[in-house]
This record gives sequence, C-alpha cells and structure tokens, in this order.
Amino acid sequence: MTSPPAPSPRFRISRHRRLAWVGSILACSLSVLGLALCWLNPSIGAPLRPGLDFTGGTQVQVERDCSPCKPVTAAEVREGLAALALPSPEGEVAPSLGSASVQVLDGGRSLLLRLPALDADQSKAVIDDLATRVGPLLSSGTSVNTIGPTLGSRLLQGSLVSLLVSFAGIAVYITFSYSGIFAGLALLCLAHDVLITCGLFAWLGLLQGIEVDSLFAVSLITVAGYSVTDTVVVYDRIREQRRTLGDLPLVEQVDVAVDATLTRSLYTSFTTLLPLVALIFFGGSTLFWFAVALTVGIAVGSWSSIGLAPTLLPVFSKR
Repeated sequence: MTSPPAPSPRFRISRHRRLAWVGSILACSLSVLGLALCWLNPSIGAPLRPGLDFTGGTQVQVERDCSPCKPVTAAEVREGLAALALPSPEGEVAPSLGSASVQVLDGGRSLLLRLPALDADQSKAVIDDLATRVGPLLSSGTSVNTIGPTLGSRLLQGSLVSLLVSFAGIAVYITFSYSGIFAGLALLCLAHDVLITCGLFAWLGLLQGIEVDSLFAVSLITVAGYSVTDTVVVYDRIREQRRTLGDLPLVEQVDVAVDATLTRSLYTSFTTLLPLVALIFFGGSTLFWFAVALTVGIAVGSWSSIGLAPTLLPVFSKR
C-alpha cells in the first residue's frame, strides 16, 4: 500500500528566509544603536529614558479650561518652568526645573509634567505659574503624584527580576517539552521581539522625550508570553510533521508546518491587535504608550514566530 502524497504548501517560508533574516537583522541593529545612543546621552544615561516610576520625583498633570484651546508647545512651558523661582525652606536650595519633561496631550488641552521631587508648596507654585501662562485650568483635572527614589529603585529592580524569571521559566518549559534547539531558538526570537520593542522606545526617548514606566515592563512580559505562545504553536505542528513526513527534508517539513498554521497565526494576531488599536485611539494618555508597546511587540512576535523561528530550525539542526 502506497503512502499518501506529501502535502504541497501554498506558501513556502523557506524561499523568503534570507529576506526575513535581513529584515530582522536591520531592525535589531537599529534597536541596539538606539539603546547605545540613549546610554551615551548625558541627560538619559540608560538604555531607555526612565520615567518617574523608576527615578522618583513629582508628576503634575493639568487640564485647561478652554474649547478650543490656544496652541501651546512643550518648549514654551519648559522655558517658563526654567525661569520659575520655587519657594524653599530656609537653608535649603529649591530644585531646578530646567530639565523638566513636558508633554502636551489631547491637542493642547492637557499638560503632563515630570519634575524633580517637590513639596506641597512648590507643587502649588508650579500649578499657579501654569495657570497664568496657559490657563485657566480645571481644578478637577489637576493631579499631583510624588514617588520617592527608594520606591522607584525597587520598582526598577522588580521589573528586571520579573523579566528574567519569565525568560528562565520559558526556557525550562520549552526544553522539557521539545528540545534544547527549540528552546534556544524560542529564546532567540523572544529576545528579538523584546529588543525591537525596546529599540523603538529608545528612539522615541531620544527624539520625542518618551519615558518608560512600570507599565512598559508589564508590556514586555506580555509580549514575551505572546511571542512564545505563537512560536510553540508552530513548533507543535513541526513536531507533528516530523512524525508523518519523516522522509522529507526538514526544510520541507517546516514549510508544510508554517503553511498549516499561517492562517491561524494571522487571525490570532489580528484579533489581538484590534483592542490594542482601540486603546491607542480611545484609551487616553495614561494607556497610550502601553498600548503602543503591546501593539509593536505582538506584531513583531507574530513575525518572528512565522519568519524567524521556523526558518532557523533547519540551519541549527544541521550542526
């Protein structure tokens, strides 16, 4: 009795693997460059521009009472803050606001300021100065939040530990479920996805002053989980093809497996991205960059699970 003919995949990822590799190498190179430039920048001194959650300080958000609002730029607000003389207790030096981070949100209707740690009187002086420059302000839209440097340091350490633990757990799971090669490639793709997401925010920090906070760390852990889940689905199908199509070269088995899971992967990614796009447009300023990080990470994760992890498997399996 003759065995059934091997399925002929409609889409052969192996034919486009060099293009996939070149695209990933370029994206990773740009990401590493952005992280390095951030680290060398004296005003940042880290791979990513750390936000208030990690450095400590005072965040002031105000909402202007106007419709439509007169245009205002971050540079204008920053110049006014630099010239502001803050009250200070006797014998103490008031903090300088020259390096304040200013974001103009909602088309100029809201302002978000990240400042050095201020006391109550100093925060009030900042709000009063803003009221004279860009006011009037809505009292219900004004908020002041202060995070101490000790808490910021703990948040940073906790975020890094969470990322490392998630990476280690993923490596152990895939090693026991599949093999060392599968685990190594899954971790490589995971690092690829996280690196590109971080690289984008490094460039945003350099060019737009965008800072990362604890929500960004949460988004990276979520991206890692999604990336591995998508990759494992392809790995499962490859393992099935090894049993049924063992006479074919591994490259052919990978093509069949990717073709069989391509529609599922695209549909899953699309339905996952829909609520994230809604958050970007309608979620407000608090969740905007969190949604952007998730959107980029999930898009890159879908790409790596289809174009990177499967195409590298035949290469490393030969060694």
